[in-house]
Amino acid sequence: MQIQRPKGTADLLPSDSLKWQFIEETAKVILGDYQFSEIRTPIFESYDLFSRGVGETSDIVSKEMYDFYDKGKRHMSLRPEGTAPVVRAYVENKLFGPEYAKPYKVYYMGPMFRYERPQGGRMRQFHQLGVEVFGSMNPATDVETMALAIDLFNELGLQHFSLVINSLGDIESRKAYREALIAYLEPSFDELSTDSQIRLHKNPLRVLDSKNKNDQEIIKNAPSILDYLNEESKLHFEAVIEMLDVLEIPYQIDSNMVRGLDYYNHTIFEIMSDAPGFGAITTICAGGRYDGLVEEIGGPTTPGFGFALGLERLILTLEAEEIEIPNSHEVDVYVVGLGESTNVETLKLVQAIRKAGFSADRDYFDRKAKAQFKTASKLNAKAVLTIGEEELGKGEANFKVMKNNSESSVKLTEIYKDFEKVFNLKTTDMTAFNDFFNKEK
Repeated sequence: MQIQRPKGTADLLPSDSLKWQFIEETAKVILGDYQFSEIRTPIFESYDLFSRGVGETSDIVSKEMYDFYDKGKRHMSLRPEGTAPVVRAYVENKLFGPEYAKPYKVYYMGPMFRYERPQGGRMRQFHQLGVEVFGSMNPATDVETMALAIDLFNELGLQHFSLVINSLGDIESRKAYREALIAYLEPSFDELSTDSQIRLHKNPLRVLDSKNKNDQEIIKNAPSILDYLNEESKLHFEAVIEMLDVLEIPYQIDSNMVRGLDYYNHTIFEIMSDAPGFGAITTICAGGRYDGLVEEIGGPTTPGFGFALGLERLILTLEAEEIEIPNSHEVDVYVVGLGESTNVETLKLVQAIRKAGFSADRDYFDRKAKAQFKTASKLNAKAVLTIGEEELGKGEANFKVMKNNSESSVKLTEIYKDFEKVFNLKTTDMTAFNDFFNKEK
């Protein structure tokens, strides 16, 4: 019987890994520019961390968590999202101490787990890149963090995306809005979905996040939370808007937008893709402010802001926009060895080329020259170094530049002494010479 991977998971093959590495390496450069440092937390945590931090009425906790009791009868959960674990680490390791920079800025990349119906861009084991900023109430933190996400997407080459923002206000504002929303929804209680009926009095804002089509019709004319913001919340949101305008970052305001996690307040946002290949507008990044979460998990009162994006969905977005992923595993030199007597020398050449700082590969099956050159071409090798029994006897090899098919002999001693010099002379100077020669002709 063949054992298969669990439903809702995927094997990342080498051809897939190139895409992931491109995103991760690009992200690390942008994150470094914004002075974010990496944090890594356990893949499983206490169940209470998510039930308290994320919220018991959220779909994640009520329906989707992979939770279990370990051998010590402790209630544990595979992490369904990254913010709560990072906050737990922030509190437990006292990263709010005076010896740490303020605001404290970290990012994470890794697998998350949710039990839901697998579909395009939504897996049971999926991967997220997320950032968290602790210690700043300044609206500039909100805008700077959103700008970071936009910079990343621009650097990746995405064009079909837009920023959507809203404010959930502070506790006082949400309390006033909560009462108004319940009053609006109660007359339609019997028409609401079962989930929304359960949420109506526990967490009515979650009704606004319902994917049920009938619920969506009902909430179309719901009161706007922006009309219930108190002065402090209004000033914060107005400052965010002003700063987005100053940076010339386009945005839309959606007063019915909420986040699926209970810890958000004040500014929330989503970045939506309308890439032609998707067929529907898709959220590719989301986040916002969570000023009470650190306190909820046992730490001091600390404001926070962050976002997360799914790497699987981001890869689908790149594909939908037909963005070509550069190959970071290009072969600089392919060494062709002809005849069994060249096997040892071929190995020496490959290792010498690698030690000189170049990528190299070779044949291991004593194939004919044509087959080896075909492999070199398939690998997009920049140059091919060929050594047969005759060349071995002379202590030299043939150097071919694949771009222009120019060929010349080179002494093995020169290769072992300074291959970088040999490579630069053969690929740069000869290319320039041939280009000039062809132009004159």
